[in-house]
Amino acid sequence: MTSDASITLLIVDDHPVVRDGVRGMFESAPGFTVLGEAADGVEAVTRVAELDPDVVLMDLRMPGGSGVDAIKELARRGARARVLVLTTYDTDSDTLPAIEAGATGYLLKDAPREELFAAVRAAAEGRTVLSPAVASRLVTAVRTPAAADETLSAREREVLVLVARGTSNKEIARELFISEATVKTHLTHIYGKLGVKDRAAAVAVAYDRKILG
Repeated sequence: MTSDASITLLIVDDHPVVRDGVRGMFESAPGFTVLGEAADGVEAVTRVAELDPDVVLMDLRMPGGSGVDAIKELARRGARARVLVLTTYDTDSDTLPAIEAGATGYLLKDAPREELFAAVRAAAEGRTVLSPAVASRLVTAVRTPAAADETLSAREREVLVLVARGTSNKEIARELFISEATVKTHLTHIYGKLGVKDRAAAVAVAYDRKILG
């Protein structure tokens, strides 16, 4: 996606009135194009394959196919689309599975319009987006006292800073003049030291511990 191109969207929600509202909001704003809608997770996977959107706005709890299952399937298929969860639920049982499944971000439906627009732009660029309430829950859930004593090396901090900016492994390797395999090794060490499983959780914990700031 080029910087001057319109960001393409797929809206996934089981409530037609919600889909209409979200569609209207994005269609009235410059820089966005809504390609289509889906009423559940199964339909979402099919529509992503057909439309190839930049960003999928995904509800989580839907009859006929949950959002988490859809996120897992999209990740399994290697879909290009970034998934931004947009839901009314911020409980641990919803948040963590969605992030672990591969969601790029997680926002609540009461987010202000400009925050939602900014989140979609960030997601399209591959940057992690978490609403403050969700970020704090995620940090609490993944924080492990045993890991708190471990400090990151200077190179691991460099890698983490780039991860926080949404930089891909390939781009990190190029910027730091190391191989992608070495980047993955650094990430494995970072996850282990922070007691997390993925990039989003690593960034959230790093901000919480003032490693990033």
